Amino acid sequence: MKHIEVVAAIIRKDDKIFATQRGYGDFKDWWEFPGGKMEPGETPEEALKREILEELSTDISVDEFICTVEYDYPRFHLTMHCYFCSLLTEALHLNEHEAAKWLSKDELNSVKWLPADLEVIEKIEE
Repeated sequence: MKHIEVVAAIIRKDDKIFATQRGYGDFKDWWEFPGGKMEPGETPEEALKREILEELSTDISVDEFICTVEYDYPRFHLTMHCYFCSLLTEALHLNEHEAAKWLSKDELNSVKWLPADLEVIEKIEE
């Protein structure tokens, strides 16, 4: 089975968490934390900063490791390294996603999360 290693930014601001909606692929319209594939030689922190700059045109601080999720999707195995992050600039621009929301902890289950991201939600709610 194909293996994909990614990073995910759980961006926090004013007790809310930033969620993005996929605009493509098998899971179009499902919600996820922004991030993406690591490139060879990159640390997870470097990959997160690069991916968020590409996806949202903003700079972040990688603040705290949360967990690594291992999840088997039908076509590949996912390893996802998840970190709490904060914005260094206020402007966010959706370059790849079709929508985004700031969700309070009470609102986290109001969107249809990708299966691997549900494990991260459980950690956040603890």
